[in-house]
Formats: sequence, C-alpha cells, structure tokens
Amino acid sequence: MPEAEMLRVAGGSSQVFALGRGDRLRVFDIEGGQNALLYAFGPKAVLPASHPAAPRDALAGLIAANENAGATHHRLAGRDLASASGILVSGPQAEAGEALALAAEDEMTCVLIVPATPSTADAVAPATDFALEIARNEQAPPSSQPAPPLAEPLQDFRIKAATAERFEVKAGQYIQIMDIDGRQCSDFLAFDTELLSQGIECGLDATATRTIMGRAYPGPGLFSKFYDQRMRATVEVVQDTCGRHDTFGLACTMKYYDDQGYPGHDSCSENFNKVLAPVGIPSRPGWPAINFFFNTQVNHDGTIGADEPWSRPGDYVLLRALVDLTCAASSCADDIDPANGWNPTDIQVRVYGAEHDFPKAIATRMTPDSPPVFTKETAFHSRIAPLSRRMVEYRGYWLANSFLADGAVAEYWACREKVAVIDLSPLRKFEVLGPDAEALLDYAVTRDVTKLAVGQVVYTAICYPHGGMLDDGTVFRLGPQQFRLICGDPYVGVHLRQLAVEKGFKAWVRSSTDKLHNIAVQGPKSRELLSKIVWTAPSQPAVTEIGVFRSTVGRLGDAQGPALVVSRTGYTGELGYEIFCHPRDGVTLWDAVFAAGKPLGVVPMGLEALDMLRIEAGLIFAGYEFMDEIDPFEAGIAFTVPLVSKKGDFVGREALVKRKAEPQRKLVGLEIEGRESAHHGDAVYAGRARIGVVTSGMRSPILDKTIALARVDVGSSAIGTEIEVGKLDGHQKRLKAKVVRFAHYDPDKTRVKM
Repeated sequence: MPEAEMLRVAGGSSQVFALGRGDRLRVFDIEGGQNALLYAFGPKAVLPASHPAAPRDALAGLIAANENAGATHHRLAGRDLASASGILVSGPQAEAGEALALAAEDEMTCVLIVPATPSTADAVAPATDFALEIARNEQAPPSSQPAPPLAEPLQDFRIKAATAERFEVKAGQYIQIMDIDGRQCSDFLAFDTELLSQGIECGLDATATRTIMGRAYPGPGLFSKFYDQRMRATVEVVQDTCGRHDTFGLACTMKYYDDQGYPGHDSCSENFNKVLAPVGIPSRPGWPAINFFFNTQVNHDGTIGADEPWSRPGDYVLLRALVDLTCAASSCADDIDPANGWNPTDIQVRVYGAEHDFPKAIATRMTPDSPPVFTKETAFHSRIAPLSRRMVEYRGYWLANSFLADGAVAEYWACREKVAVIDLSPLRKFEVLGPDAEALLDYAVTRDVTKLAVGQVVYTAICYPHGGMLDDGTVFRLGPQQFRLICGDPYVGVHLRQLAVEKGFKAWVRSSTDKLHNIAVQGPKSRELLSKIVWTAPSQPAVTEIGVFRSTVGRLGDAQGPALVVSRTGYTGELGYEIFCHPRDGVTLWDAVFAAGKPLGVVPMGLEALDMLRIEAGLIFAGYEFMDEIDPFEAGIAFTVPLVSKKGDFVGREALVKRKAEPQRKLVGLEIEGRESAHHGDAVYAGRARIGVVTSGMRSPILDKTIALARVDVGSSAIGTEIEVGKLDGHQKRLKAKVVRFAHYDPDKTRVKM
C-alpha cells in the first residue's frame, strides 16, 4: 500500500484535492485556534454532520480572499460553487493538533480554506497552517495517480516500473521527474541534441559536475548546474522536494544482477540502450547516469553505502534545459535490495514551456511525517537579490552569503567600524498566548521568565529532558500574557505545544515567522542610524533609550508609518538592533534604513561575514557549538541556567543539576600558531590522545590572529594549556594552539553596552 499523502495548507490559502471511494482523510489544525472550512463537490459528497455547516454562498468570496485564488479557481473550473456542501473544521478554541477524520463514501473533489487573519508587527494572531493526510483505499489499483502538474505541460507521460523512455526538450524548457508512489529511483541521461545530429555523443557528466560544483550533486540555488563532458552547463536544478540523490554509481546493469544470482533481470542500462539506439547512441554495459532519488552516501572509510530512498509520494526534481537536449529517463528495475524500497513503481515525466518562471526552491520537512515546505523569499529579497549572486538556502529561506560590491571581509569591517544590515527573517517566531503563557515558557526554557518585565528580552537555552540543547533563543515579553519566542529551529513550536498538552497549560503557540520579518542593524553607528527613522509614542522608550535586551514598539518615520518592533539585540558583538516588521513593509523599511545610513557608510551584510563576527564574539551556533548531546554548560552559556535563583521546575533541570556537578567538556577559545585556519570538525589533541573537537574557526581580521572555538576535556581547558589541532587524519599534520580567554573579541562586552 502506498504511503499516506501529506499536504500542507498555509494560513491565508486554500488547497484542492480529490478523494476516491474508501479514501480516508484527516485534517489537522497544526497550531490550534485557526479557522478553517472544508467544502466538497460530488453527487454523493458527504461531510460529517457533527461539525457546523459552512455557508455555501461564502465559498467564492473565501477563495478570492486567499493568496492562491487563481490556482484554486483553475482547479475548480466547471464546478458550481453554490452546489458544494461545507463544514467548519476548526475555530479559535481548537487545540493544537486537533483533527477531523472522514472516510469518503464516493468520489468527491474537496477544497480546504484557511482564511487569512490581518496581522501587523505587534499582532498576536497570524493565520497558521493546516495539514492534510490522505490514505488511499487499499482496494485501489497499485499505482497511484501523479500529483497535479505545475502548469499546462507540453509533454506528460508515465514511465512504467522497470522501463525507460526517450524524449526531447528545447533550451529553456523545464523537465519535471516525479516519484509517484515514493521510494523509487529514476536514472536520467541528457545529450546535446545539436552535437548528436553531428554524430557527437556529449552528455551529462557526473565527475565534471562534482568537480565544478564542489558538491556530491547539485541543488537549487548557488550550486545548481549539471555539466557535460565538455564542461558546459547543460541542465539547471530549479526545484527539489527530496534532497537526496546519487552521482557516483552507474545506472543498474545486467552484470550487477548476474553477479547477484539473477540472470536475465531487467536493468536500467539495458533499458537505456534500447531507447537510445534509434538516435544512433551506441550501447554501453553500464550508463553513468544522474540517479535521482537514489540514496547513497560516502562513508568515513571511503566505502559507498546505499539504503531506501528519501523520496515520498509526489516528490520531484524540476530541471531547466540550458541547451536543446535528447533525454532518457528510467523507472529503476532494482527489486533485490533497498534501492527502490524493494518494490519498483512508476515515474512521471512532464515537460513545461520556457515561458514559465518557476521559483527556485528546496523542499524541507520539519519532521519525517511533515508535508514538504518550499524555500521562501523574505520581505527584503527584492532589494537583496540584485546585489548578490551568492544566494543560499538557510532554514527554508533564500539569504545572501555575501554581496558583489565588496565581499565578506569588507562587510565584516563595516559592522566593526560603521554599520551593516543583514536579513535575519528565517529566525523562527512563536507567539505564546493565553492565561498560562508565562507558566508554559517558564517550564520550557532555562531562564526565569517570571522575572521578565513588559518590554524586556532574555536570552535562554531550550533543553530536552536529558539536558542536551534543542535550541537557544530570546524571549520577549509583550504583555502580561503575551510572549514572543525567537529561535532558530522550527521544531521548537511543536515542542512547546507538546509541553502545553503534557502539563495541561491553557496556552496557544502560534507561528508568526511568515508575518514578522526582520533585519539586524549592527555596528557602532547603528543607534545614530535608527534614531533618524524610528518614531515611538510617548508611552514607549525611544530607540536611544532602550538598553541591552530591551525592546520598544514604534513606527517607521512618523506616527502614520508602518508598525515596527525594535529590540537591542544582535549576533555580532557590536552595538546593534533588530527591527521587525510585517512583510508588506519590508521594502519600505529596507529603503529607509539605507537612505538614512548612506552618510554613515551603511552596507548590506551576508551570512559569511556574520559567521566571522559571531566567532570572534564567542556566540554559539546550532550544530556547531551545541546540539542534542551538548548541554548549556558545555556550550559555553552556563549563565542561561540559573539553577539556584530559578525556583520553578523546567525541562531538563534534574539532568542539568547532575551535569553541572560532573562536567566532562568545556567550550574554550583557541589561539592557533600560523595563518592556517582550523575548521569545524577538526580534532583537538594532547599528544596522541584526542581530547576534543573544533566547533568553529577563522582568521580574525581585527585581531590578526588565527582563532577557534573548541569543545575540550575539562582537564585541558585551563587558560594557557598548550594543545594541537589535527589536520588530514589528525596525526600527519598538526597546528599548535593554546587555550585563551573566551571570547576572543571584547570578552567584557563593552561594545554591546555602548
């Protein structure tokens, strides 16, 4: 039986889907408290009578008010909207995760509407998302129907399991290769059609691609091209909803099956030989293909392992042809190992016209059973993208790694000496509301939330019960029962909702990331810049009056300007602020900041410069200085765990008491001899014994020293201790180092307190 299909319906949008007889549907209010309506079309469309009926005459207006109204109307073309039956699925009092379940008695077409909620920078109830889970009837045919096309296709065909097909595309056209049922590989070949007409075979080359891109396989964004044997870019990856493929192995071969004891078994290489022969391409015993959805990995000992694909039903790769191509794609025949989940199924191929402008996107899933979410653009993207061709995916959004004008080092110096601006909109924002909001947050984080005054901000750790860190972040108190938690990991919202249920807290946790985008304005001239453009009411402190870890609510320009929230926080070790606004006001805010900052030398800053700044300042980063196994003491932020002064219980308290009493590792600063940098993952040694690991390293421009952060055995953590950083295998090359005061730059934080 195919896996259940998962769809996500964003707040302020709608989703059309079809149900067959016996299909089972579950509709989840992911965060709780969100209005939603479900409508169904069909002669025998029956919705649960236990839910209040939704007005039929409101459907057209509800669709029109949503962000994807055009696509929804297109998919409902020919339907009489007034004939739909409808129910209210969820409402303001719904609990997080509350679900509606139904089994379709007959075929029906459904549309789920999640109405938008007006939102401003200080609003507390942005529209949130729903999830749909569709389990198809077990009696249905074994091959499911492919997901709807992205646009009207020029070609649309199915590659049956264990076969291959040849097709042609023109330069600029798009190729969508879809795994219909999940866990099915598709090998792909593409040859330059013009050269092929001259008798020259020139196709995609995995080795050339890996060498030029510096990656195991390309993906949407900065490293997106496949190259041919002449080292010319031939195909660009535009969208990828799976994110795990292979460019190392051949398409499966007859020899492989013969050697495994399966003579005569179908193989992708032989299937390619059959479909390519008519265009004059000679046969090969094994084709070096691009193996989409094939899950391989290079192990630490150099061996290449393989396992079941990561792809789910409907996952796809969208490519754009850069030259006219003759292509071949297979549905892999392998049923004797996990390569196709032991059960080969069909692949769908669609070709779209060059006139389309599909956005570049990588799909991510917060949890294994979550529906995929595409990479998004922030409110400042239209201003940032023209200044940088080094856009990278960061936690589900496109951000600039550096800018064209000066590069990362110049951006770094601008922040240290003048003022720099960086887009930090991917930070996850959660509105924690309700009578028990304070109790929930105080239990969820290590800091004492009960001591927070309105307008105050506190930096905190968020731990698991065993004491390891889930994340770090800041808590804003906006009112007596209103809090905003800003962190990095989207799973924190799920974690908070689970805690609310476990403890019986009456509190709602609402995601506001997509309704609250933010830039950081950092550097010694940041206060001067913001004082020119931020207006605050007499009841609020002015920008020049807010202290470290304080916030104010204001407007851009004057009392009629866009609403803003400004906090004196940052990630650079300099005087700095963060400004939060609704996405609709992002361009206006960006333009105002740069107009006011031009006389002060303001520059845009990317992630590369930010990383340099935060390492010097000793600021920790997820996956580097902390992770699930590392507690706040080992991560260098012991001050966030007030075990004595915080009287209330919190997640991980008992474990952290034990960990503090028996420390094993400590985060330290290293000063390294010479100019060669240590990097994340390099081992730290005392003689032959490995005693730790470098978490982050760099050559510091302002200190003119090579520095690093490292987590080492507590016995080697004293200032002045001489140790070595291992390169290569850890023994053939060593960098001499010593433990120094942490942080390297301005350890007393005088710059932040200016």
